[in-house]
Amino acid sequence: MEFNASYTSLVAVGDSFTEGMSDLLPDGSYRGWADVLASRLAARTPGFRYANLAVRGKLISQIVDEQVDVAAAMRADVVTLVGGLNDTLRPKCDMGMVRGRLEEAVERLAPTCKKLVLMRSPGRNGPVMERFRPRMEELFTLVDELAARHDAVVVDLYGAPALGDQRMWDVDRLHLTAEGHRRVAEAVWQSLGLPQESDWQTPLPASAPPRWAARRVEDVRFARQHLLPWIGRRLTGRSSGDGRAGAQFNAELGRAFWVTPHEEGAAAPVAAWRRVESGEH
Repeated sequence: MEFNASYTSLVAVGDSFTEGMSDLLPDGSYRGWADVLASRLAARTPGFRYANLAVRGKLISQIVDEQVDVAAAMRADVVTLVGGLNDTLRPKCDMGMVRGRLEEAVERLAPTCKKLVLMRSPGRNGPVMERFRPRMEELFTLVDELAARHDAVVVDLYGAPALGDQRMWDVDRLHLTAEGHRRVAEAVWQSLGLPQESDWQTPLPASAPPRWAARRVEDVRFARQHLLPWIGRRLTGRSSGDGRAGAQFNAELGRAFWVTPHEEGAAAPVAAWRRVESGEH
């Protein structure tokens, strides 16, 4: 492993997992593992540039059609691609279609970057996840095959028991907490050949299980605030990402832009980013 690896740019492609939900900041925006990773990379590389194109709720076809060509054109050192999981969670899922579109995405992105990073996404332990596990594992088998074929890196989050811990997941039971995102950032960091700063697979300390009554109250809250709206969107053909664009994508102009640390040479974490204007390197 090359522990002195250096990367000057990062583009993140995907859905809510990469957008950063539910790592909520005080201003109402999301941070997430990709932002944490970019912040750490920027602290060791002057002139580092970053763009997060991910949008919540996107299916693999939408990711390919809306983000992949944009990302390829940016010719970043590192591109992360995580997609297809939203498809597997739909009642009806055409896995043949998912396979074809994911292959298309990897074939377009791999030649345009120095390092393409794919993932076996984390899975929350619980009975609901068991229903979709066969599809997820079929997707992850494809991820492994594509990585081997195109010399991409696979970050195996699915195989990490610590990320299956329910305490790593937000109340919506679909998105990681801030601690979960921090661990994903560390996992990707290490996969890029950078020196370990923490053990992202360390289990959380043991704790007493919640009481029955508390679990039922939480179940009712989850159903009202998250499950029923999710079902409603499925029935009406809507998505939580409708009308949204990636953090570094200008929908009006139809193109992405880079951001770079506001203060050059600042230590991680980067406190503020500024947009790289046209013609600036």
